[in-house]
Amino acid sequence: MATEIPLYREPVETAPSDPIDRVIRYHVQTKHHFNRYARSLGHLDWANQPDPFRRFDGADLVLLPLLKPDDEPVSPPYRKIYERGAVAATPVTMTALSRFLECSLGLSAWKQAGDMQWALRNNPSSGNLHPTEGYLLLPQMDGVDLKAGLYHYAPKEHGVERRAAFNAEDVARLLAPFPAQSFLVGLTSIHWREAWKYGERAFRYCNHDVGHAIGTARIAAATLGWNMALLDGTSQDTVAALLGTDRTEDFAQAEREHPDCLCVLWPAVSGEGLEARSRSNEIPLCIDAATVKELASGSWHGKANKLSGEHGVHWEIIDEVAEASWKSISGLQGAVLPQLLTNDASRTSNDSGPTAGQVIRQRRSAVSFDGKTAVSSGAFFQILSRVMPSSELPQLERPMPWDVLPWEPAIHLLLFVHRVDGLSPGVYFLARDRETLPLLQQSMNEELVWTPVPGCPDTLPLYWLLEGDAKKAAVQVSCHQEIAGGSAFSLGMIAEFEGRLREGGAWWYPRLFWEAGLLGQVLYLEAEAAGVRGTGIGCFFDDPVHEIVGMKGRSFQSLYHFTVGGAIEDGRLMTLPPYHHLSR
Repeated sequence: MATEIPLYREPVETAPSDPIDRVIRYHVQTKHHFNRYARSLGHLDWANQPDPFRRFDGADLVLLPLLKPDDEPVSPPYRKIYERGAVAATPVTMTALSRFLECSLGLSAWKQAGDMQWALRNNPSSGNLHPTEGYLLLPQMDGVDLKAGLYHYAPKEHGVERRAAFNAEDVARLLAPFPAQSFLVGLTSIHWREAWKYGERAFRYCNHDVGHAIGTARIAAATLGWNMALLDGTSQDTVAALLGTDRTEDFAQAEREHPDCLCVLWPAVSGEGLEARSRSNEIPLCIDAATVKELASGSWHGKANKLSGEHGVHWEIIDEVAEASWKSISGLQGAVLPQLLTNDASRTSNDSGPTAGQVIRQRRSAVSFDGKTAVSSGAFFQILSRVMPSSELPQLERPMPWDVLPWEPAIHLLLFVHRVDGLSPGVYFLARDRETLPLLQQSMNEELVWTPVPGCPDTLPLYWLLEGDAKKAAVQVSCHQEIAGGSAFSLGMIAEFEGRLREGGAWWYPRLFWEAGLLGQVLYLEAEAAGVRGTGIGCFFDDPVHEIVGMKGRSFQSLYHFTVGGAIEDGRLMTLPPYHHLSR
């Protein structure tokens, strides 16, 4: 009798049990390489393209007022929103909430090609797929014609759906540690929306988009004279309970939402007003889990709509990294409020230039660059100055929007300078935290000469590493995309990686991408303000980026790329107003 030859089977790698090792395993497995890309479906299943708009059937929809650009509250000059105390605080009203939601998560325009139309939003998204969903937890407030409860924002309708009717006294108790008129914003991710196109790398992109949304919310709040802080001491179990993402019955066959974070927002008040209206000059960066549990036992409304008919491939590795990076602990840290937060108009000297609303609404992701447009060294330094977090300051005294993040900066910039007037082409590096500079230098090729850039402001730790034409290198490591070389400059966001994870925990992994996404949002708006355009690049060859400067190991990893230059508009596309489809 013939002996049956056993079939060859690929060896099965045992998944590590430690959450940090599991997160690192995901990151390594989802890297792009010259000889292979991270796994995805390999084609676009157009028949099952996800619906970009989530709705909750059965939840009452309250339409928000559609505001013209010059309607109250008037948008301040763009440059003014970065000056502490320069924008007077707007009370929280229906009009103000409408403006906040429009400028953070609302539509910016529609594009049309033939019979096809698709929406663009003020918060950027990888592939315009928009996995991020936004929620409001509102107390009972004068001027807001909404009952206390949890609301889901519906950007297509520019309205809010009442997901839960919470007891007003319980909501007031939850928000009691915060300044007057405080409310919460919650963000969740629908991983499937990104996985449909990008496969196993989608968890990275979803968290980029959380960072983008944190940025758009913080900047929209600044246009109203509001402050905002990430409640990063809150466990994800508490976030899930408050936002209802743990309610299996409300999602049934629909795609689940991953609870990402909560933020608190409040109108800025002077030190004297704050002392009279708040119990303390410090706010907690977490909320009370017991009170949330009581709230969640209340009345809920609506069932989530199904976004795709079929999913085809289920990327289990995304579920695994989401579980490994889950933050199950709560922290007790707080943030000290500055003594003077707003309303000293004498501290601003220049009201010229575009308004913040104009810059926010005109932001687009460039799809092609002309390969000719240069930026001045002054504009280049201005853009880089805006990404500096001033980490030596207390959190809420840091420059907007960096006052929203309660941690020391973890992201630094590896820059490919192509066309910056007054600067030689080559590779540069910006250390966003000077204290990290020695570690950065030790982690790179020892032959690099860290030359301070002539004419650069002293506040910018910007160094010239390599001289020469960097366009080909930038294109090559950015998945051969010409946008990385046809621009004025491009960059890779280099994260302090394994050390942060080992010291802080696996839940730090998404936060690194949040910071990168917030950086991207700042770069988007600064590019628009400088008269050029930017675009994020999620596709790059991870390790070849590191090799350009000789980075070895996992102390630092590139998480996100970006490029800025003179955009080429696609004349075949028609642009329509954001809410042209609404009759009101």
